[in-house]
Amino acid sequence: MRKELFNAIKAKMTSDVPEVKHVDMWNHNVEFLEQEDAWARPAVFVEIGTIEWQPLQGNGRRGRGVVRIHLVTDWAEGEYGTAFDLGRKILRVLEGMEGCEFDGMALLQTETNHNHEDILESIDSYAVRYLMTE
Repeated sequence: MRKELFNAIKAKMTSDVPEVKHVDMWNHNVEFLEQEDAWARPAVFVEIGTIEWQPLQGNGRRGRGVVRIHLVTDWAEGEYGTAFDLGRKILRVLEGMEGCEFDGMALLQTETNHNHEDILESIDSYAVRYLMTE
């Protein structure tokens, strides 16, 4: 289900948000910019959080979790509006997205990370429901 979710998000970014030039899994990418291989921006990093599971009648489990979408853009004085507009476009694409093993993507929280000189990081957290069948 995590693989399906990541691949679905990546496919949506590629097809519906062509402004996004790089999509990958989150690994504290913005914290180690000088140590990372360069990646094109705007970039989206997908952070899949803890999933809480409950057994279903019969086989399988139902889970609930949060996925965080990190939108990383270059910082340019006065250009933060463009980054915020791109975040809104991504929201319209991801809200309600579903697959065979996940559904119910719904925006929960938005954060703006101001701790970097050359970039702006916008983080949107989405609730996600998962289904794992045996």
